Amino acid sequence: MGTEKPIIIGSDHAAYDLKENIKLYLLQMGHVVEDVGTRGSQSVHYPEYGGKVATRVSDGEFKTGILMCGTGLGMSMVANRYPGVRAALCNGLFSAAMSRRHNDANILVMGGRVIGVDLAREIVRVFLETPFDGGRHQLRIDLFDKTP
Repeated sequence: MGTEKPIIIGSDHAAYDLKENIKLYLLQMGHVVEDVGTRGSQSVHYPEYGGKVATRVSDGEFKTGILMCGTGLGMSMVANRYPGVRAALCNGLFSAAMSRRHNDANILVMGGRVIGVDLAREIVRVFLETPFDGGRHQLRIDLFDKTP
């Protein structure tokens, strides 16, 4: 096992190349990575892969997940249907930091057709290194499960 906590990662066909690049980046950082697919650029249904990651984060098996599709929109919609999942679509560094600081996001979502590899790597780094602020933000997160 690496020096960091394991991370589960998945994508659809539109973000397959980005997923492979981010997976290598995570391994270089010392993380253990579980890749649930997809395994190529042939068209697939993104909810299947989003569900694989979100289920295992929701169940507590993984603390952190990363999902990618063409825009990131579909994956974030899928993931946020699962209890306890706070998936954040981040296509910039500020949103990556704030999703962690204020929302304790546990799944990072990115758009493979929206951002490039270098920016995606920086977003991943910021997301993983930014701590949750807690305090009043925890009170707000506690309301998530109470909201219909």
